[in-house]
This record gives sequence, structure tokens and C-alpha cells, in this order.
Amino acid sequence: MVILCGGRGTRLQEHTREIPKPLVEIGAMPIVWHVIQLYAGQGFDRFLLATGYKGHLIERFVAQERWPAGVQVRCVDTGLDTPTGGRIEKLAPLLAGARFCATYADGLADIDLCALLAFHAEHGALATMTVVRPQLQFGVTDLDGDGRVTGFREKPRSEHWINGGFFCFDAGALDYLDADSVLERAPLERLAGDGQLRAHRHEGFWECMDTYKDAVALNDLWASGRAPWRAGAQATRRRARNSDTGSRTPRRRRSPA
Repeated sequence: MVILCGGRGTRLQEHTREIPKPLVEIGAMPIVWHVIQLYAGQGFDRFLLATGYKGHLIERFVAQERWPAGVQVRCVDTGLDTPTGGRIEKLAPLLAGARFCATYADGLADIDLCALLAFHAEHGALATMTVVRPQLQFGVTDLDGDGRVTGFREKPRSEHWINGGFFCFDAGALDYLDADSVLERAPLERLAGDGQLRAHRHEGFWECMDTYKDAVALNDLWASGRAPWRAGAQATRRRARNSDTGSRTPRRRRSPA
């Protein structure tokens, strides 16, 4: 499991002048912790964090955190200014030619990862990208053909699907990457052109932390007790505490890298 943690987070400068974006906190824990718990709570146990900007701070956090029994989290410095595809390409020797998942360190969802893996295995293409319809930032005015206002909708979901992260890749997808690749441009475009990219539609909760406003909203959601990803995070945290005290924890299934 690869988590992209190397960007500078320039739109979150209120936080990222001192710490990297993956360490910006939601409910007193870094957002990358929440992403790891989201996956660990659904059986994933091997994590590669592709670091860059202020990566030593992420490495320090990983070393100090108590992870659930059997969960391995490793930081790999993939360069200060390496683009997203280049970061994954640098991890190729550690992926052992196997199927792997990848996502961004700043995106959270109530996604069913078993369903995502099943969809990827069934369609047989090299890559799967989760797509979402985000909530629009502004309200919408509905018009008829003559310009008459027929109604208003408060911040509806977009009618268009966007890249939501939460990828699955077969090893052959690495052939579409090089050291200078921006994953979201040429590699995904070439995969799509070759018929090797499928979209997994996620209709549930999804949010990315792009701005200070997003960080506030995610913190408010966590504090309310209604964060859709919260149950999994709390369950894996309990397992981490149990492993420290020697309590038994359920046997974990082996997951993709």
C-alpha cells in the first residue's frame, strides 16, 4: 500500500510552513494517520509512505506511533520535488512485481476497499481509479431557457466525476511511469488510451484536505462524532493499545502492498 506524502501543500500554508501536509491534524492526529487507519481497519498491513517535503518529520511520527499488531509502516524518501508518478516509480523495487494500492495522504472516504479490490480483479485492466462527485463550493441557480430562475440548490454534488485517489494497480502499470511522471497526466492518460484504466464509482462520503477551510471542516466533523471514517480509525487504535499490553488481536488477512 503506497501513500503519497511528498507534496508541499502550498494551499495550506497556515500549517505547512512548519510541518508537511500529511501531518496536519484532524482530531489531534495527523491526517496520514487517519488514512493508514482507514486501510488498516480493512485488513491492509504493509504501508510505504513516499515522502519528500519535510519527510524527516513524517518519519519521526511513524517511528513514535504505536501501530496495531502486524501493521508495518515504512517511510521512503522519494525526493523533494519528485512528481506523484515519479514517487511511485521510485518505489518499484519495493513492490516486488505484485499488485498494489495507492492513494493520497490528504483524502478520506467511507470507501469499501474490499469492493474496490474485487472490482479491480474482475475487470482485468492494469489500473483502477476511484472516482467521486464532490460537493460544489457554491450554491446553484436553476434557470429555464428564457433565463427565468426556477429554483436554487445549496451546494449540490457535482454532475461530473473526478479523480478521488484510492487506486489499484497491477505491476504492469509501473511501465507507464518514469522519474518525471505526474501520475494524473501522461500515465493515466496513456493507460486510458490503451484501455487499461477503469473507474470505480464511489457514491459515499469523500473529502480532501486542500485548504485551511477543508481542515476546519474535517476537524469539526471528527469532533461531532459523525466522521464516516471514524469507526475504523478507533478500532485500529484499540488494537494498537492491545498489542502493547499483550492482549490477543484478530488474525489479519494478507493484503496487497
